[in-house]
Amino acid sequence: MARSPINPEIEALLGGRHSDPFTLLGPHRDPASGEVVVRCFRPGAAEVTIVPDEGAPVPAALIHPEGFFQGSFPTVPGEGPLPPYKLRVRCPDGSESEHRDPYSFGMLLGEQDVWYFAEGRHLDLDQVLGAQFETRDGERGVRFAVWAPNARRVSVVGEFNRWDGRVHPMRLRIECGVWELFIPGLEPGGLYKFEIIQADGRLCLKSDPLAFFGQHGPETASILWESSHSWEDQEWMAKRLQTDPFRAPVSIYEVHLDSWARVPEEGNRRMTYREHAARMLDHAADMGFTHIELLPITEFPYDGSWGYQVTGYFSPTSRYGTPDDFKYLVDEAHRRGLGVILDWVPAHFPRDDHGLARFDGTALYEHADPRQGAHADWGTLIFNFGRNEVRNFLLSSALHWLREYHIDGLRVDAVASLLYLDYSRNEGEWIPNEHGGRENLAAIDFLQQLNHACHTRHPGVLMIAEESTAWGGVSKPPETGGLGFTFKWNMGWMNDTLSYMQRDPVHRTHHHNEATFSLVYGFDENFMLVLSHDEVVHGKGSLLNKMPGDRWQKFANLRLLFGWMFGHPGKKLLFQGSEIAPWDEWNHAKSLDWHLLLGEAHAGMQRLVRALNRLYRAEPALHATDHDPSGFRWLDHSDAANSIFAFLRTAPDAAPLVVLVNA
Repeated sequence: MARSPINPEIEALLGGRHSDPFTLLGPHRDPASGEVVVRCFRPGAAEVTIVPDEGAPVPAALIHPEGFFQGSFPTVPGEGPLPPYKLRVRCPDGSESEHRDPYSFGMLLGEQDVWYFAEGRHLDLDQVLGAQFETRDGERGVRFAVWAPNARRVSVVGEFNRWDGRVHPMRLRIECGVWELFIPGLEPGGLYKFEIIQADGRLCLKSDPLAFFGQHGPETASILWESSHSWEDQEWMAKRLQTDPFRAPVSIYEVHLDSWARVPEEGNRRMTYREHAARMLDHAADMGFTHIELLPITEFPYDGSWGYQVTGYFSPTSRYGTPDDFKYLVDEAHRRGLGVILDWVPAHFPRDDHGLARFDGTALYEHADPRQGAHADWGTLIFNFGRNEVRNFLLSSALHWLREYHIDGLRVDAVASLLYLDYSRNEGEWIPNEHGGRENLAAIDFLQQLNHACHTRHPGVLMIAEESTAWGGVSKPPETGGLGFTFKWNMGWMNDTLSYMQRDPVHRTHHHNEATFSLVYGFDENFMLVLSHDEVVHGKGSLLNKMPGDRWQKFANLRLLFGWMFGHPGKKLLFQGSEIAPWDEWNHAKSLDWHLLLGEAHAGMQRLVRALNRLYRAEPALHATDHDPSGFRWLDHSDAANSIFAFLRTAPDAAPLVVLVNA
């Protein structure tokens, strides 16, 4: 007997090619009979029963052996809404589940969300896209949504459907390019990805760009997550609102969690967020720092990138625990009086197959032209800041950390690479802007929008720019043409100071201006003095080994460097380990050399940094006028023959301080 021809739509679904599943699956009114016809695809099911909320259950017929079922039940004739029902699915082992049909739900994204997203004004995408737990029609489940406007088909795949992209294809909201689907019955902890037939017909698996939690390393699935953390930092958050960061002491301890300390008795394993919340935070608080700054903990695949090649812009890395474990660390920091700053990376993203690169088969997040969209130095891709949806994505990421994790500030990485179209490019390797210039106008607009949004929505947060050029107005308000950052890293001070300090003292007399030049421009921006991780890697050596002379002289020079730093106007940042003066340069894969504290010279350096922090915090003259030229006056800046510097630090209603330095 000849087999009956199969409906081409069913063939397309079973072949994983159907791009509009709601036209086939779910409930449909039969115009002839008035009955509700329900179709579903449940591969591996032994039986499917349609269970109307009102009326008797109806067995569905298996009309394709791969698991395509169809059944119908009577309803009131007319054009009203279709009556609700559930699907009862029995497996061959006898187990059963009963949930509402994912294809019985209407549109999920609201009109306002769609409109704002398309316009580039949606700053809360973390509450709209991704995987959101919610209850619809009395059924708890997950609302999935992902932006992939040029994809031919997008499905949610995971443990719950055996990673079969035919089971849960999504609906395309063509007006904004977002695919959506609500799946009832899912619980936190499940693994999922998006299976995409890209614009060129290729099939790929992508992690959720807005996942709140994800795997790291060779495994790259996103993880369904719902927080249960209860914040206890209300006093800190209220105090932050009343604090003027320009007049307050800001001394930052820069930390790389993987290498601050390990657990040698357990195979040198990395410490967890909760373990760091005890040991590292106690240390930072005892040392007198006001903040910790974490090298990127946004999820990243490659340890050797130190976190700077981000694939999860909304998820703390699972290397150290869960998102709630990280919230616990932040809560504990606030309890100890420490602010928490995150290193945040909007300048570039990696090419990993599971990430943002050519997400739907086109240059979606990046520029198509490598002269605009590729970083030759880092082998990474550059965000297309001129695209509304990309700006939405990045702005929502920044605000997500400030809102959901109570983060006290963001240090924005590699700002110079955003500002200049010809950054690290030769002639002919870049495209000028519309005026023929080298400025990246879209990125400038994005940075202004970023800082305005963060400062407006979360007053009191610190927005810090790592910007290495003489770009004007980095820390000036956007309304005056500035970029709007709170502070700018003073890379000039760092370079000149280290150049000066590495010279033998007998030669410093000929390079006196290297130490004094920073005060020529020292109040042009709201500067932060930094001795960061970048100065102790890639063969540069440790701070101690940069210093000239024998062992005693090296320690003496390093003490001089720290004293000069804390006396000089500007907020402060020291990288982890600086306080114990390690001999070796930083290694991201191993613990700091804490055993050095058994030696008196290293322990003495730790006592010095602790004392400098406490002095800096106790004396308003050292911090209240960091960005006010009236709070600084040279007493002697020309004694090059003796390498002596003398200056006065003052602040209103505070005792003045004289700083004397003999280099």
